[in-house]
Amino acid sequence: MASAAGPGQGGSAPPLAVQRGIVKMVLSGCAIIVRGQPRGGPPPERQINLSNIRAGNLARRAAAGQPDAKDTPDEPWGFPAREFLRKKLIGKEVCFTVEYKTPQGREYGMVYLGKDTSGENIAESLVAEGLASRREGIRANNPEQSRLAELEEQAKSAKKGMWSEGTGSHTIRDIKYTIENPRHFVDSMHQKPVNAIIEHVRDGSVVRALLLPDYYLVTVMLSGIKCPTFKREADAPEVPEPFAAEAKFFTESRLLQRDVQIVLESCHNQNILGTILHPNGNITELLLKEGFARCVDWSIAVYTRGADKLRAAERFAKERKLRIWRDYVAPTANLDQKDKQFVAKVMQVLNADAIVVKLNSGDHKTIHLSSIRPPRLEGDSTQDKNRKLRPLYDIPYMFEAREFLRKKLIGKKVNVTVDYIRPASSATETVPAFSERTCATVSIGGINIAEALVSKGLATVIRYRQDDDQRSSHYDELLPAEARAIKNGKGLHSKKEVPIHRVADISGDTQKAKQFLPFLQRAGRSEAVVEYVFSGSRLKLFMPKETCLITFLLAGIECPRGARNLPGLVQEGEPFSEEATHFTKELVLQREVEVEVESMDKAGNFIGWLHIEGLNLSVALVEHALSKVHFTAERSPYYKALLAAEEAAKQKKEKVWSHYEEAPVEEVVPVLEEKERTANYKPVFVTEITDDLHFYVQDVETGAQLEKLMENMRTEVGNHPPVEGSYAPRRGDFCIAKFVDGEWYRARVEKVESATKVHIFYIDYGNKETLPATRLAALPPAFSTRVLPAQATEYKFAFIQVPQDDDARADAVDSVVRDIQNTQCLLNVEHLGPGCPHVTLQFADSKSDVGLGLVKEGLVMVEVRKEKQFQKVITEYLNAQETAKSARLNLWRYGDFRADDADEFGYSR
Repeated sequence: MASAAGPGQGGSAPPLAVQRGIVKMVLSGCAIIVRGQPRGGPPPERQINLSNIRAGNLARRAAAGQPDAKDTPDEPWGFPAREFLRKKLIGKEVCFTVEYKTPQGREYGMVYLGKDTSGENIAESLVAEGLASRREGIRANNPEQSRLAELEEQAKSAKKGMWSEGTGSHTIRDIKYTIENPRHFVDSMHQKPVNAIIEHVRDGSVVRALLLPDYYLVTVMLSGIKCPTFKREADAPEVPEPFAAEAKFFTESRLLQRDVQIVLESCHNQNILGTILHPNGNITELLLKEGFARCVDWSIAVYTRGADKLRAAERFAKERKLRIWRDYVAPTANLDQKDKQFVAKVMQVLNADAIVVKLNSGDHKTIHLSSIRPPRLEGDSTQDKNRKLRPLYDIPYMFEAREFLRKKLIGKKVNVTVDYIRPASSATETVPAFSERTCATVSIGGINIAEALVSKGLATVIRYRQDDDQRSSHYDELLPAEARAIKNGKGLHSKKEVPIHRVADISGDTQKAKQFLPFLQRAGRSEAVVEYVFSGSRLKLFMPKETCLITFLLAGIECPRGARNLPGLVQEGEPFSEEATHFTKELVLQREVEVEVESMDKAGNFIGWLHIEGLNLSVALVEHALSKVHFTAERSPYYKALLAAEEAAKQKKEKVWSHYEEAPVEEVVPVLEEKERTANYKPVFVTEITDDLHFYVQDVETGAQLEKLMENMRTEVGNHPPVEGSYAPRRGDFCIAKFVDGEWYRARVEKVESATKVHIFYIDYGNKETLPATRLAALPPAFSTRVLPAQATEYKFAFIQVPQDDDARADAVDSVVRDIQNTQCLLNVEHLGPGCPHVTLQFADSKSDVGLGLVKEGLVMVEVRKEKQFQKVITEYLNAQETAKSARLNLWRYGDFRADDADEFGYSR
């Protein structure tokens, strides 16, 4: 093979050594860079110039710092020649021979596609396409050069490439090296993928790209990540950070001079942030997954393909300690899996970023919300120096943040994912001491509570050093949530006046309490929030309508006293005082309750009854053997309920009754109080008859209210339909249920057998049904029993005995269903009974007695009562019974069976 460098050489040259490599880059139509195989690091590389041919030079930008220098444009057909080689060779294996080397070290030779010299001769292909010409002055004195001359003549004849007519000016690119307004340029692309060629790789995450078809040459930084870089100081060689060279090679070997698409996402200091898409994958995610890059907060927010994917890829590398993460230790490395992720019940909201949860073990644990900061006093506060700071009311938006969490979380089960444990810190001049904190992401129903707080402007996001890994696992969702809150002027970011909460604390202020007492007494049931539980029967309440704090003592009970710190000594608590306090806390702390104030004590504490979801707390404490009934309850309407609860607790002999001994029973002859029977019939609508002949009615007077509530509720549910399966029913919960007619009705959960079998009771109609949980949803607060109490009331017929025989009872029920279900009647309460009141019912039109009608038809028997006021009615009922007996109707068809079989059939005379 002849060499262009040695015209005076004689004889034949020895055969040239064939070498192999992979094409890393095409510099021009006649020069390439070939690299070897990587072994423990980036491989060696060398530039090979093609012998005997010349292709057009590519454009060059003027050297920086030389004001007189000008940009050099492409020579005609220079770029098509480069592109021809780029598409043919990049990433491919080639073999080459070096024919000669210049004193400056430039190597010239022949390049073949493939493993040996039988492959395609690259120089010949260029000449054949008219993209390169033979070097001037080279004579065809060997077969290779003769072949080139022949191919060049053929290209000229065919007018290919540079031999075509015209100057070739259409092949010269108009390269734009700078963009006047990069942000406007990026926005104009609307985040649509742009075709591009990667021309240079500065480091693993920064490249120079030629955007097509307009030839913008731009620097693109990969959004959301940063690779190790090459540090360069003035007049000093480049110093690579650990793994910088490997990261650069990783990107080069996959992207350099490849056809890609780039999504331009944002702009930063004239540099464009973007994501490079290649048919083989997303380089951003690959760099992270291989441990060549780390996520960066400032640009991850603009990444359009899901920041969670980047965090997941980074987590993958961290867990495997790959490359830059070789010394990584996870923030929760010392925790068991069960301690990292668990479900717990929220018992208390401490402030805007901390809650107390109850674990499955029964233990309580304080959880801080990761990566957020609650509202705080900024700068010089105008706080009155003589008044003690009350953070909940005095720090702007602290109350709103606490209330948001309280309403959303109290008593609910949440998913807790521990992100990191912040170690205890000692106090400094400016920062108080902190105990160890468990910081976690808390979610309910798929909603990240921290994100919800931040998006409402009720908390801010903590900023971290880039290498600080102690942060929320959903940090990338918190940052955009905060940006939205700032943009929309929500909460802390609002330009409006800060909300002021003037809450009067009248706890222990006898004078103020005296003034306030008549107002609370007249109000009947008032709404309140339990702010603090001192003991089982002593609480601090916030009254939202009255905007004041009061101390409230439960009426009618004697609760064990807790331990007290007195001057000079500690008074021990009575037995079961801690259990009573714990019971009250679990039931009412930070819940919305209703209170009835009856009186106040000499210390300015109010005394009365507290109700939560229909449950009287005094009765509940007595029922659970944590309190005894106090004699002051005798004059209250809840006295009977308290006595019944106490009697049941005594029988169990638990807690405060563990040493109880029953007193011997003395026979007491009851003295019946004589009084007149009152007949005060009111119109009702009968909605349901039960199998044991009880029935449910609605009050006609409140019927319009119920209709309006149902109409509004269905509109609300129609506008915001519940997500199927999102509601987890619990026994005693109020909810809404979809009936067979496809409409939603208010209901109460009676029993949960499984997700497909939930027993519910329709509280406004009295009927019961078993439904799958998918046909249930949470009851919107605007339609709760506080707004309108349950409308179905249960009653039982007075003065009659229901047959014990199934068939006979079914006959009676059928008759009643036929006569009065879904009709308007008149109802009078005759006397109270166990379970529900006993009443007489009249048909609305004829005023005839329904129960008496059943007796006349022989469907039921008379229940004889001794009270004097009922004797007239009882006589009428007994006469009707004798008539039915004489006519041998229904029950009496075989005569008077009671004498022999009364006990067997469950009847009594």
